[in-house]
Amino acid sequence: METIKKTSKTVLWISYILQGIVVLMFLMGAVQNLMQSETAVTQAMEMGYPESSVLYLGLILLISTVLYAIPKTNVIGAVLLTAWLGGAVATHVIHKDPFFYMILPVIFGIVIWLSIWLRDKQLKTLIPIKK
Repeated sequence: METIKKTSKTVLWISYILQGIVVLMFLMGAVQNLMQSETAVTQAMEMGYPESSVLYLGLILLISTVLYAIPKTNVIGAVLLTAWLGGAVATHVIHKDPFFYMILPVIFGIVIWLSIWLRDKQLKTLIPIKK
């Protein structure tokens, strides 16, 4: 079994920056939904979601994002955000949106897990990168 080396400061900073970008993006979406902005409501309705669901979607996104931002609960938050992004992919597939709209949530999901993987020794053991 291979031993895992100590994470460098540069890698730690990269992981925190990636996590920060994800948190900011999702917090902006959650706030839009919680405020039930015209854009959030219109876009949700265009995707087939009822207007009454926008507030609940915002709450779910906010809770998931906060859990992801807290170091002790970031894996739970990452799982919840991954589920959220899976729903986004499914919605875009159902609406036959362009490929870019379908792949963007997948990229965000990869960044979510990469940000944790870069600094979490247990996750590196679970998902090793082999040379």
